[in-house]
Amino acid sequence: MSDYQVLTTTQTVADDRTWLASLDGVHEAQTIPIDTSKLTAGTHYTAGTINQPRHIIKSGLPLGKITTSGLYAPYNSAASDGTQILAGFLVAETAFTPGSAKTAGALLWRGEVYASKLPVTFTAPAAASTTAFIHYR
Repeated sequence: MSDYQVLTTTQTVADDRTWLASLDGVHEAQTIPIDTSKLTAGTHYTAGTINQPRHIIKSGLPLGKITTSGLYAPYNSAASDGTQILAGFLVAETAFTPGSAKTAGALLWRGEVYASKLPVTFTAPAAASTTAFIHYR
């Protein structure tokens, strides 16, 4: 049984991808399910408004994979649920309907990143704490 909600809309969005140091790996992004209950408004996503009712997850968000559910959530080096292992970064801003438990996104698992330009404070993990092949500038 799917938890996805159907919503058809048209919008124009200026996606902030200044965190990408190059386009290397972008075309090889992996489609992933994101656990929206693990996201925090203002930090991980911009809350919807009356004119744009869907929430927008910020491009460049570092993600880890929750071991028990297989869903992805914000990377947390202090966690013990699987998200302490960096899987990669959300390639593009991703919209989701308020109240939905999950949404689909695209994971950059290989490429080059400006760590200082990510939408959250980030320290690159040691090689043993990542499954991603990322070069940081």
